[in-house]
Amino acid sequence: MSAMAHPVYAEELDDAGDVLSGYKSCLSFIERLHRMLLDVIKDEFERLKVHDVTSQQALLMYNIADKEVTIGELKARGYYLGSNASYTLKKLVDGGYVVNERCSIDRRVTRIKLTEKGRDIVHLLAELWARHVEALSEREGLDGPDLQAMERSMRSLERFWSDKIRYIY
Repeated sequence: MSAMAHPVYAEELDDAGDVLSGYKSCLSFIERLHRMLLDVIKDEFERLKVHDVTSQQALLMYNIADKEVTIGELKARGYYLGSNASYTLKKLVDGGYVVNERCSIDRRVTRIKLTEKGRDIVHLLAELWARHVEALSEREGLDGPDLQAMERSMRSLERFWSDKIRYIY
């Protein structure tokens, strides 16, 4: 039977098309927003005359914050790919932003933590985020509940993708 013979079926197809269209739109937004976030950080660092740290490096340091982590932990959290994180961390060690120390129990494992210089970069990003939250509320009318709803949606998408990676259907 054709879709025309069953209006409910045709309506379901339209709904599925709308959902697919919305999903594709969200995927494009995610990509664009990430690139724009990197540009926002780059612009902030240029304004502050911070020229020896890239946006990607700054985000890596932000994700480390006051913790002591391994590259494997950063990869497991989904922040970075292996070679990308290794290269970025080498540059940050060379720049004096992070230190890495061999684990006393397993010498193959390297623990990473920020130096004071690295914590300064994290502080700059924290200040930038605080200004953004204020401006979002004042200019865009986005408040806590709006951002929490957005976060819930993104977490659902993250769980869905994680399940697809772990359990190929």
